[in-house]
Amino acid sequence: MKMIINIKGVIELSKAATAISQNTRYLESQAARESNARSYPRRIPIAIAEAEGIYVKDMDGKNYIDCLAGAGTLALGHNHPVVLEAIRELLDQKRPLHTLDLTTPVKEQFVEELFASLPPEFARQAKIQFCGPTGGDAVEAAIKLVKTATGRRSIFSFQGGYHGSTHATMSLSGTLGQKERVQGLIPDVHFMPYPYAYRCPFGVGGEQTHALSSRYIENLLDDPESGIVTPCAFILEIVQGEGGSIPAPVEWIREIRRITKERNIPLIIDEVQTGLGRTGKLFAFEHADIIPDVLILSKAIGGSLPLSVVIYNEALDVWNPGAHIGTFRGNQMAMAAGLATLKYIKEYYIPDHAAARGEQFMNRLNILKQQISCIGDVRGRGLMIGVEIVDDRQSVDHLGHYPAHKKLAARIQQECLKRGLILEVGGRHSAVIRFLPPLIVTERQIDDIFLIFNEAVHAAYAGLQHEHD
Repeated sequence: MKMIINIKGVIELSKAATAISQNTRYLESQAARESNARSYPRRIPIAIAEAEGIYVKDMDGKNYIDCLAGAGTLALGHNHPVVLEAIRELLDQKRPLHTLDLTTPVKEQFVEELFASLPPEFARQAKIQFCGPTGGDAVEAAIKLVKTATGRRSIFSFQGGYHGSTHATMSLSGTLGQKERVQGLIPDVHFMPYPYAYRCPFGVGGEQTHALSSRYIENLLDDPESGIVTPCAFILEIVQGEGGSIPAPVEWIREIRRITKERNIPLIIDEVQTGLGRTGKLFAFEHADIIPDVLILSKAIGGSLPLSVVIYNEALDVWNPGAHIGTFRGNQMAMAAGLATLKYIKEYYIPDHAAARGEQFMNRLNILKQQISCIGDVRGRGLMIGVEIVDDRQSVDHLGHYPAHKKLAARIQQECLKRGLILEVGGRHSAVIRFLPPLIVTERQIDDIFLIFNEAVHAAYAGLQHEHD
């Protein structure tokens, strides 16, 4: 009997094998040569070959919907035409790419557009400091600024907050994993209770959470025996990102602004992840109609390229020349890309679009929450959404909530990846599924994302139940 060889099939199998080995080769090379501190590849083991819009393609040729989007950096998705055009124009005109803090026409246009985007009350009295490429460097600059201006040393941060991975910013962050084995963190950082109603720090939940938080903080500041000297500043996120996509109630934000303003304590708002429309407003603090003393921006502000800035009230501008520097604070390509991104976001009402798509997605997720008991909480603002995964086999706490389920959250993430959806986990015990899609995601694409997530949740939950039977 003759063996019939399907040449076309052999070629296709050969191509697939080549693609798979190529993808694996990149991952193995990365594991062999990159630091043990690498993180995302451990949970999202792909090598990216191409990217456009909300989609990426790996070295195997598999397409994914990207709901991580550079941890919120890619407001307009991958390789948006207006960003590419801005970069090409800068290159074609032979503009400088690197200028330290010397000014250029591109820089002036960027600053003008950014200031025009701020609430007028803020913009009229604003100064800007260009920092190194990362949001962490901008946080460092902001702390240096307020300590210099006030002459004070202590600072109030919040439980669950995340402000970076440098020595100082790690000191300001709630995350314990990074700093448990690091000695000599900056002193006089005091962590206040954040209004996380689902896991209430006071054990009461609901509306009482934010009221108790603000009352506790105000009492502490006014208590002459509190043990804490008047702080140089408060630093907070309007929506905690790494802490589990936890939005602060508007009432609480206004109370913190009142408390700090009455006591002449600078309020630093960290909008590294929330800035430029992510929460349904251009800036997240606008939900509460407040004006911060200091605003920190990075990620989206560079239009997908490295850039960070601090914008602050001119009354704080008392530091000396060279008080905060950085070689790459003059990234002209990032300013051009950021300028194009900011103009597009405003011209096409992207914050309103993000609010609508976020509401659409939250509605679908809340329906799913009623159908499957492993979803404990659905929360967020705009397109910054978290789904807290819980262990319904355990006993509930006194608030009626099951404990966090890290293992199931990780399995859901992997089931999503199998089905072509990239997302991240975070929050307490790494049990919160986080969604940060590009802000240009369409209504149809939100439906596609939900369908994949819905299928992945059920598959992961059923698989875990089967293991326990």
